[in-house]
Amino acid sequence: MKANYHTHCTYCDGKDPLSAFVAAAENLHFNQLGFSSHAPVPFENDFGIQEDQIPNYCQEIDNLQTQTNVCLLKALECDFIPGMSTPFQQFKDTYNLDYIIGGVHLVRPQNSEKLWFIDGSKREIYDDGLFQLFNGNIKQAVTTFWEQTFEMLETQRMDIIAHVDKIKMHNQHRFFQEDESWYKILADKALQLIRQYDVVMEINTRGLYKKRCDAFYPSTEILQKARKLDIPVVISTDAHKAEELGWFAAEAEQELQRCGYGNVVHFDKEKGCFR
Repeated sequence: MKANYHTHCTYCDGKDPLSAFVAAAENLHFNQLGFSSHAPVPFENDFGIQEDQIPNYCQEIDNLQTQTNVCLLKALECDFIPGMSTPFQQFKDTYNLDYIIGGVHLVRPQNSEKLWFIDGSKREIYDDGLFQLFNGNIKQAVTTFWEQTFEMLETQRMDIIAHVDKIKMHNQHRFFQEDESWYKILADKALQLIRQYDVVMEINTRGLYKKRCDAFYPSTEILQKARKLDIPVVISTDAHKAEELGWFAAEAEQELQRCGYGNVVHFDKEKGCFR
């Protein structure tokens, strides 16, 4: 089965309309295509869908379903920001979504209203946030990212966790190394929680094809440990353009095989879950 469940269109920060992604999925002979616009957050931004547009987003997906044999799925990628973000399940229930992707893109330091944006195309924003909000203390900053991930897993219901080690993207081996013991302990705890709460983990290819990272999210070591824990996985291209559907998916499949995975999971429409 060919599928992509992490897809961003013009309702959020994607560059192509829903229909363009459907056409691309048909050309690629996809069986399923899941749309996952960035969920609303409680401050002005240019990356999330506006909440009053979610019904239109869902209706357009339903309309497109009548025109294609590709199974189309409705989802949101929800940001978890402690004390600020809307409970994930509220979005799923209110808009009758098929699934939720949970992720951390904005790190909130303890006792602060300011946020450290670890994503996006500009490395200098990552660096500025590190020094302005954490006084350059990379261990404290990265630990805050992982602890926010732990809290998300412990308090929110999600089906897929997005790019679990995204914190490495703009680091680019400068401020910390992934083989440092303190970092590995944090990543290991995240895996234990993913397993405990029965969350699917994606192998995300976007960092590679955008040339912002020299590895998949997550790393080979994390994937190997995830396999030993029997954590289910999906392959995600995190596409923001229709042409990005399927990019590096074959390489991700090979990586999973090297890490011991024999299969990925897919969404079971009848049962409403990944299996």
